[in-house]
Amino acid sequence: MNGPLNSEPSDIQEEYDSQVLDARRARWTASGTGALLALAGLAAAALRAAGTAPALVPTAYALGAAVCALAAVLGSRGRTRRALWLLIVGVMVMALGDQFD
Repeated sequence: MNGPLNSEPSDIQEEYDSQVLDARRARWTASGTGALLALAGLAAAALRAAGTAPALVPTAYALGAAVCALAAVLGSRGRTRRALWLLIVGVMVMALGDQFD
């Protein structure tokens, strides 16, 4: 008697719980990765600023870290797709700054 119209309430609840868990995991991943990359970018900016690198290099690292921090905030609020794209952009800015060294 279990046709497509008569699904069990427990099956629906399990599917809903699974979707909630996936969303929570995506938020934690986006915010954790953004925070980690922001800290790494700030550390790299501080190290490059203390050295003999041109001023553009630590600026690029700091800007990339700021973009990754914004991605962490968006990820924690559930905007995980936008956070992913901002993480990519932030890392690209840091890599571009490294090319000027």
